[in-house]
Amino acid sequence: MSGTARTPRRAAGPAAALLLALAVLAPACTAGTGTVEGEPGASGVRDPYFPKLGNGGYDVTHYGLTLDVDPDAQTLRGTAVITARATQDLSSFNLDLAGLTVDSATVEGRPAAVNRAGNELTLRTDAKVEDRLHKGETFRTVVHYSGSPKTITDPDESEEGWLPTDDGSLALGEPTGSMAWYPGNHHPGDKASYDLEVTVPKGLTAVSNGVPAGRPVTAGDRTTYRWHTAEPMASYLATLAVGRFETKTSTMAGGITVFTAVDPESAKASAATVARVPEVVKWEAEHFGPYPFSATGAIVDRKGDAGYALETQNRPFFPGPPSIGLLVHEMAHQWFGDSVTPATWRDMWLNEGLATYAEWLWEEEKADTPAQESFDEAYEDEDNWAFPPADPPSAADISAQPVYGRGAMVIHKIREAVADDEEFFALLAGWTKAHRHGNASTADFTAYVEKKTGKDLSDLWKDWLYGKDRPDADG
Repeated sequence: MSGTARTPRRAAGPAAALLLALAVLAPACTAGTGTVEGEPGASGVRDPYFPKLGNGGYDVTHYGLTLDVDPDAQTLRGTAVITARATQDLSSFNLDLAGLTVDSATVEGRPAAVNRAGNELTLRTDAKVEDRLHKGETFRTVVHYSGSPKTITDPDESEEGWLPTDDGSLALGEPTGSMAWYPGNHHPGDKASYDLEVTVPKGLTAVSNGVPAGRPVTAGDRTTYRWHTAEPMASYLATLAVGRFETKTSTMAGGITVFTAVDPESAKASAATVARVPEVVKWEAEHFGPYPFSATGAIVDRKGDAGYALETQNRPFFPGPPSIGLLVHEMAHQWFGDSVTPATWRDMWLNEGLATYAEWLWEEEKADTPAQESFDEAYEDEDNWAFPPADPPSAADISAQPVYGRGAMVIHKIREAVADDEEFFALLAGWTKAHRHGNASTADFTAYVEKKTGKDLSDLWKDWLYGKDRPDADG
């Protein structure tokens, strides 16, 4: 995330899916005692900053979303088909959904009772004992829902969820917004593949993640667009932009689909930077390892309540013509954040520090500005010393400046410790390979760096990653 982005999310530098809370009866057979009731899936995964986000007891493998959107009324009707694997014997389980009305739900084809408490949905079936869910089983939940999707205000007062635009709407998800437009397990720790079918008024375009799954189909005054995301995606990175766009499709080296969608009023001012998407992806692949997805691109919309750029998977969103630095930042997130996704929201600096350092590297190689100069500038900025990047004080701070600027300083200090750029870039590429399409924590990262470098970097972590005071710049 960044950019024009959420202040103080680096003004120069610098999304999703909602799930229902389900409940299914699932006693497990016990020898000699008949049956034993399963346990309810947890209604949250105890994230340090958003403890009620996500749900326990199951792991989603695929979302199939069918949406009919009315941009004038800012309403939608949706069907979510959620394929998941039970990670325990379940008596019930939850989905996250904000605001929208659940019209009906089924689990494995059987009607499910739906109870609601705020953003938590709990589903339960009256299945026979022998049909109930057991640990390791794959099951399918279908939720039909409708209503007016809501805009969600974050703890840092930025807005996400469902955002009206001048000619349509925009869905952004970081960190909690995805539950505004579809039910799901909305924590970064549960990634899944996606298929999205969206019907909108004729003349408008619906753009999402992944690759187009066939040509748009128009029937009467409505047009349907289909999108397929094969690689796992965290729900906060899912997006949907509805409006008037100029779209372009091409293929770059490696067979990667490049799809861009730009609001006509921003097309001229955006053209030069957007045309550099393949160049930036190629350059970053040389530094961070192979590009992790089958598609790339950009979405540029001139109007929305967001006011920030976001690293929505495959094609980042920009709220107007992006600068080259902002493009480099959001594209770097395709490696750092989208493919290697934080284990919890406390690990955000792994996203933002590395993406900010990508900007410093670009400036070093393309504009003859050594990364050391960018480090020195960040070091002198008092805002970078408000708190340690690996320990934001609250949910309102997970995208504050120390996560960006001081996070990048940590990476620069690692580079100094390695003292060889070939080894340093091999270290970064090895990290993205080791956790490709997975999740990782700060502890995973520090252990990885020490193992690969063979160095005891405990002082570096203590001073630069976790320390409250500003260390000596040469330390």
